[in-house]
Amino acid sequence: QVQLVESGGGLVQAGGSLRLSCAASGRTFSNYAGGWFRQAPGKERQFVGAIGRSEASTFYANAVKGRFTISRNNAKNTIYLQMNSLKPEDTAVYYCAAARGVVSDTPGAFDYWGQGTQVTVSS
Repeated sequence: QVQLVESGGGLVQAGGSLRLSCAASGRTFSNYAGGWFRQAPGKERQFVGAIGRSEASTFYANAVKGRFTISRNNAKNTIYLQMNSLKPEDTAVYYCAAARGVVSDTPGAFDYWGQGTQVTVSS
C-alpha cells in the first residue's frame, strides 16, 4: 500500500509559481510511477504529468508543457510538481497518484490517490 498526502497548494497571482509536494508512505516508493492530475469545477479529472520510476521518464499534458516540472526524491518518498508561469486556467484541485505499473495519462491506471490540494490562480 501507498498513502499519499499533497501539500503546497494555495492562492497565487497569474505568472507566479507554486511547488506542490506529494509525500508517500508505504512500501518501497521507488517501485511506483507517479502522476499529477487536476480537476476544475464541472470538468473531468485531467492529466497533468507523470514520472516513472526514474527521474528521466517524464511526460506532460500539452497545456502545461514547458511550465510545469515533475520530479521525485525517492529517498524522501516525495513527488513534486513545480508550477511556473501559472495561468488562471490552471486553477483546480491537484491530485497526486501512484501506479504499480508504467507511467500513464489515464486516471484508471493509478492505484493510489492523495486527497488533493487546491490551487487558485488569480488574474
